[in-house]
Amino acid sequence: MRIILVLLVLVFFAGVTAAEEVSGGGWPHFLGPNQNLHTREPVDIVSFDESGPELLWEVEKGHGHPGPVVFGDTLVYLHRIDQEEEVIARSAETGDELWKHRYPVEVGQSYGIVDAPRAGPTFSEDGEVVLTVGNEGDVHAFASDSGAILWSVSLPEVYGEAPSFFGYGSSPLIRSDVVYLQAGTDEAGVVALDLKTGRELWRCDHSYFGSFASPILVTLHGEERLLVFAGGMTQPPVGGLVIIDPSDGTKISEFPWRSENFASVNASTPVPCGENRIFITEDYGKGGVMLQVAADGSLSTLWRLAEFGCQFQTPVYRDGILYGLGGSGGLLLAVEAASGQILWSEMMYDRTILWQGRDLPVSLGKGHLVCVGESFLMQSENGSLFHIELNRHHFTILSKARLHYAPETWSPPVIAGGRLFVVQSELGRAMRAYRIAK
Repeated sequence: MRIILVLLVLVFFAGVTAAEEVSGGGWPHFLGPNQNLHTREPVDIVSFDESGPELLWEVEKGHGHPGPVVFGDTLVYLHRIDQEEEVIARSAETGDELWKHRYPVEVGQSYGIVDAPRAGPTFSEDGEVVLTVGNEGDVHAFASDSGAILWSVSLPEVYGEAPSFFGYGSSPLIRSDVVYLQAGTDEAGVVALDLKTGRELWRCDHSYFGSFASPILVTLHGEERLLVFAGGMTQPPVGGLVIIDPSDGTKISEFPWRSENFASVNASTPVPCGENRIFITEDYGKGGVMLQVAADGSLSTLWRLAEFGCQFQTPVYRDGILYGLGGSGGLLLAVEAASGQILWSEMMYDRTILWQGRDLPVSLGKGHLVCVGESFLMQSENGSLFHIELNRHHFTILSKARLHYAPETWSPPVIAGGRLFVVQSELGRAMRAYRIAK
């Protein structure tokens, strides 16, 4: 077992989950402060024209889709440069480099897609530690002020190689003094590590191996539970939702939900939708399903909706309605969570945005929504940005812009400190910060 220890006093971590919201702002975790694509800080969105909000800074970026995490003025992200992965910290205000750490990786490819990081970093509750998971399963805990490595663990060295199309892509979950990770192997689908040392606390054997979806903590019938939507490169294809007791790793229940297509993965994070209801979705044929959780943890189907299939986009739940971009084409949907009724849908193919003298059509594709108070920001997969209002009856576009014109803008936009952080992954890879608050 490769564990590098540094004799430093570590602070305790705390995860941000649906089970316990965290006060304050920032964006310390993948999918936001509470891992549900809602901001916590009040943001009065500035009006912008088709050239976009004010650009504050821009830096070149390496390969990889993860967006940044932000705590105070520290912004951290993970990418690949040539044959090395790099964890880099910058000032969220200026973009100036604070520290960085590189380590070598083997770069292969699958289905013509070259290896690159996919899991986002995670900050501790007090912001003093940041955790990353690399494409080859290298887990590092860094002191966020200096970049010093506090401990590290190689998941494949400890638990064996996980069957995966594109490497390790599930972002870590941190709660109290525990970090939860998808190791993705037959005997260790999910593991819990001690945050001060990296030592294993427990491992959970479930039926579905690993995935690119990230674990979350929720409260079900008054008890805290860990949710993992698993399923990756296995033949025959298996996958589904796993409910785990986070105190000891006991598997409580499973619900199979995976396409019969071998070349498919589960990658969208589960969405809590009111009392004891969970929505999961995939985009290889089955679509989405709303599950009801009984007091004993067993799962039953409330409704299914093939149109609400999301590959790795995570829908947003607000006031009894699920909003999201379904399918590869990006069908903007509003669905009543209690019944599964589609309230309205929109492709936006007839919308255009001016870019370098040309009116280019909007293609939402595998884009993302972020709830910002009473409105939403929506980012398309080729670089357009919308400020919109959504409700059960209709949507209203307040502002629209094109920030860039390039494919695979797959990282959700990040909002922290009145700034919007956007990753351009192709055709001029970059990290950009915009002024988004009035």
